[in-house]
Amino acid sequence: MKTPDKYALAVTYAVAAGGVGVFYLLSLPLPWLLGPLFGCLIAALAGVKLTVWKPLGDTMRTILGLAIGFSITPALFSQLPALAGSIALVPLFIIVIALVGVPYFRWLGFDRPTSYYGAMPGGLQDMLVFGEEAGGDVRAMSLMQATRVMIIVSFLPIILTLGMEQTLDQPLGAPIITLPLWELGLMFAAGLLGWRIFLMLGVFGASILGPMVFAAALSLGGIVTHRPPNEAILLAQFFVGMAVGVKYVGLTFGELRRVVAASVGYCVVLGLVSFVFVNAVLKLGLLPPVEAILAFAPGGQAEMAILALASGAEVAVIVAHHVVRILIVIIGAPIVSKLIR
Repeated sequence: MKTPDKYALAVTYAVAAGGVGVFYLLSLPLPWLLGPLFGCLIAALAGVKLTVWKPLGDTMRTILGLAIGFSITPALFSQLPALAGSIALVPLFIIVIALVGVPYFRWLGFDRPTSYYGAMPGGLQDMLVFGEEAGGDVRAMSLMQATRVMIIVSFLPIILTLGMEQTLDQPLGAPIITLPLWELGLMFAAGLLGWRIFLMLGVFGASILGPMVFAAALSLGGIVTHRPPNEAILLAQFFVGMAVGVKYVGLTFGELRRVVAASVGYCVVLGLVSFVFVNAVLKLGLLPPVEAILAFAPGGQAEMAILALASGAEVAVIVAHHVVRILIVIIGAPIVSKLIR
């Protein structure tokens, strides 16, 4: 794998750290996630050369996988059958998004593969791989997906804090000095083995799902009873936010006017679709309000997990919906690619 520019990498870390500091000074929510995101976004739009090192970013995502997995306790596991009703709405949610999103981008002049893989809320890397194979515009799809995640992650804290008076300062985990060393060792082993084994098996989102499965096994067995330490989860937020902001490096005025503007409009459409489904879930009494909003928000899996942790919501319940969503999109991708060809 190509080694990133060390100078650009150092500048990226400095900009992201500065974003954290600004968010703390202004008492804004989620400083470790939104600070790096907006810091890198502003720097990228200003023409600053930024970069990330993907292996390190993937390593940080394993921490989120562990945090999700260790949230799956025996008590919560027993509630999963009751989630069948809301999870059953996820396929319909995806179908509606496809029926609305693809014609939207086609109407704005994008080709079929770019319209489909830019509109579908799957994993960013998976959508880019499938979209490139189908002949789509990789740069446009990358900006579409990044803009979707950026806007949703930016507006959800406002909705939760101002609209629902929900605090986003719940403890993410215990301080590292309070955790037993043997549990920290098992966390490390679960993260590393889960990631590598799922990667070898070719499972999508291996850096999150592999550690999540191994951690859930340890949690359900009563072997490990803590989440990863607070410091590790904050560090994971830092790298997730930074990765989203860096996607805008090299953005041209033409891309801003055509691709990003179209993507912002699409986020409004997605918001309306999500609003309809969240209201349906609430009227049917399938999920509590915060869980319903985060479960049907078409954001990135990692970002939604962070918001769930910060809000004190049932992380495993929310992630279950997003895993099903991404799985449906990815399974359908090869079929759509053939139809496009």
